[in-house]
Amino acid sequence: FYFCQALYADIFIQNMSSGMAASIRSATESETFDLAGNSASTIQNTINSAFKEPLDLQEMIRITFITGAGKLGRQRYDEDAAKTVTSALRDLGYEEDRGASCVVECAGSFKSQHDTGKNLKTIVVFPIIKTLEEGVGTMDLEDQGPAILEEGSIEEMIAIASMVTFEKMLISKCPTWSQKKACINIIGSIKGVVESLDEKLLKGTPLDDSEQEFYDRCDLTSLENKEGHVKKEMQKQVEEGRMTSLDKSRLLKQVGEKLENLDGDIVEATKNNKPKRLQKLKAQKEKLTERKSTLEEVKACAPPPFKNQPQIEILRKELQPLIKLEKEVKGRLMSIKETSAMTKKEELEEEIIQLENSSRGWFEEDEDFQVRVEASRLQAKTRAAAVKKVVKKSSASSTTKINWVVPGAGQKITKRPAAKKKITTSNAFAAMMMDSDSD
Repeated sequence: FYFCQALYADIFIQNMSSGMAASIRSATESETFDLAGNSASTIQNTINSAFKEPLDLQEMIRITFITGAGKLGRQRYDEDAAKTVTSALRDLGYEEDRGASCVVECAGSFKSQHDTGKNLKTIVVFPIIKTLEEGVGTMDLEDQGPAILEEGSIEEMIAIASMVTFEKMLISKCPTWSQKKACINIIGSIKGVVESLDEKLLKGTPLDDSEQEFYDRCDLTSLENKEGHVKKEMQKQVEEGRMTSLDKSRLLKQVGEKLENLDGDIVEATKNNKPKRLQKLKAQKEKLTERKSTLEEVKACAPPPFKNQPQIEILRKELQPLIKLEKEVKGRLMSIKETSAMTKKEELEEEIIQLENSSRGWFEEDEDFQVRVEASRLQAKTRAAAVKKVVKKSSASSTTKINWVVPGAGQKITKRPAAKKKITTSNAFAAMMMDSDSD
């Protein structure tokens, strides 16, 4: 009996492993797989079966594994789940790259992430895939070359957008200095492609269909104008002090590296007895030193707010009572109504994450984005606390007992002889008001 039970368990684990591996290998778009309930050995078998051979794809996708959760769901995951995934991937030749993204250049890499919104720990894998050239070669088709820029990609939008459109996109999609610097790098890469096609034409080599299409749509002069505009905006941002703390630290690091290089050049120029070059290098160092001092005095500004901040705050307000309920029901069986409320909580959290992600810049690093997320949450929390304080104060004012003071109240009344002169109505009113003021 026990032998059969163990055999069935082993077959079940193998089926679970092979089933998930098959789903991964058949994926045609980015997908997420939950490793809850999987043992370390099952996870290792899944990774080996799924990624041992390149995936039959022509464009990159991301495969996300959920390897852990917060306190409520922690027991569902093997404590070595994340370690098992990364170890198995390394054995297959994959490398960890925290800056990896969903592009072909990042094939064969992975990175660990912590989704603070959902409180989940994940491993994101960018699998090794069959290239477009390999796919075309196996089909025995004429090689017309892959598209230079992916249709609808950020690079294509930068390359073909009119100057007016590009200026608007730069404001909304690259608001910080760091993102503008990344944009400069992308423009430089696109310029390099155009220049290489120019050289190809000068040598008399015809362009293939995809190269010709790209060459016709992308103008080198337009790229140079865009590059100049971005540089101008970066300089303006520094002069006006519109730099986040991360922008400031990166720029200071860049200036520091340039100063180090200049010091080395100065030593070399002195050693080789080159007075003119030495004079030029010292002038450059003096200018850079002044710039560094100016940057150090710049007061960092707050990160740019999310474009959907008002909507996010409304959702966070709806979320507060559900968070309170979640704490109250912790450790006991929930009712149907409470279960429904927890489902609603997850939906609200997912909607908030989507709104946050939709506000993310083109080239915004994870570190920068997380700072904006925290700033957004703090802003919503501060505003909610301020509203609560005003409501509480207003409520306290409305419930305060009001003691009306009657003119003359509290004074000892003594009998006075009747006045000889009759008191008019107006004189009586004046006397009453005098008594009230004295109180």
